[in-house]
Amino acid sequence: MRSGVRKALEQREKFEIFEAASRSEGLAQIAKINPALIIVDINLPDGNGLEIVSWVRSISSQTALVVLSLNESDEYVLAAMNAGASAFVQKAAPLSELMASVEHALSSPLTFSSRDIAGAMARSRNTFELSQRELQILSQLHKGAPLKEFAQSLFITESTLKTHLSAIYRKLGVKNRVQAIEKAKQSGLS
Repeated sequence: MRSGVRKALEQREKFEIFEAASRSEGLAQIAKINPALIIVDINLPDGNGLEIVSWVRSISSQTALVVLSLNESDEYVLAAMNAGASAFVQKAAPLSELMASVEHALSSPLTFSSRDIAGAMARSRNTFELSQRELQILSQLHKGAPLKEFAQSLFITESTLKTHLSAIYRKLGVKNRVQAIEKAKQSGLS
């Protein structure tokens, strides 16, 4: 799997590529080279790849973090999102999906993409009839980005973001961002 991903990255991007076979080896490499992109498997011989994601996200908001897994259960998708990953891709997905996730992660590392994030959230939590886009916005709201920056990260206009926020606040029965974040936490949406 690693060699296939490496070949795809070498063909599409001008990356200097490093590999690690374990959690400890990965952490050492990351500390040494400070990469722009990290693609990590959830299951590693000496630990969990999500530990790497959480650690990197705690020290960098600019690093693109793509999580790979054999299992696309809702639990794994949501755990990757909550750890701070930029994307979640099932190993069985076409290479084009992985590369699209890499591009997304590099352009907007603090947002999260997955084939079925809205479905995963809907199946595991009360979603207050929020749309997929509203759930995506709500999941990123706690980061506190200014509206203009937040809208740019989602590739929408500031007025479109305000429209989504109004709908989110109405559906959650709250008046502002702080209350929406608190309601999302209480309801298990973030």
